[in-house]
Amino acid sequence: MTTPKAERLIDIAGLRTTAVGQPDAPLTLILLHGYAMRPADLSPFAHSLGTPAYFLLPEGPLPSTIGGHAWWAVDREARERALSRGPRDLTDDYPQGLSAARHQLGRFLDAVAAESPPRRLILGGFSQGGMLALDWVLRGTRAVDALALLSASRLAARDWHPHRARLRDLPVFVSHGSGDQDLAFAAGERLRDFVLESGARTTWVPFEGGHEVPLVVWRGLRKFLSALLE
Repeated sequence: MTTPKAERLIDIAGLRTTAVGQPDAPLTLILLHGYAMRPADLSPFAHSLGTPAYFLLPEGPLPSTIGGHAWWAVDREARERALSRGPRDLTDDYPQGLSAARHQLGRFLDAVAAESPPRRLILGGFSQGGMLALDWVLRGTRAVDALALLSASRLAARDWHPHRARLRDLPVFVSHGSGDQDLAFAAGERLRDFVLESGARTTWVPFEGGHEVPLVVWRGLRKFLSALLE
């Protein structure tokens, strides 16, 4: 039986953050929630993985118009119009708030490193959080040891493409549901192809389901994290 991990709320670089576990763990996993979500949506996931990791779950700086928080603002009417045509692929979307979100994440990572330098740092996210995580790896200033992309999409393709070499040899976990009604399964496959063709050591976990993190992804991510300890 797995012993429950300690959970507390802390402020890191101005972001309200749920911390699960202890800072001296061999892995630090920063997991970014999706649009209109909260860290509480992901904290049970952190508790249940049973991996010797310190989980940091920051809250996006912007309130969402439909509840929860976001990393950048989303035009609600435009989003609803797009979804009325079917699940989306955001490859050619260039959010105005992406640069600000990247800089905010950079301040967060710098603060984490200054307070308790991680032994190994994994950056991940669900949906919008996954897109921001990949954007940081491609265009940020601090390297990570692995990347986890849960039900995400490519974004800002012209800006990302010149930085693809940063993914070479990086362990990257990618999951997506075949019935995702928000971000198309084909968008997940193209995201997988993007990191794979960029030279990343890619773990691909497709599943029968929607815009979610089901048991098969839980198992896959646990195995992925365990391999980083070997």
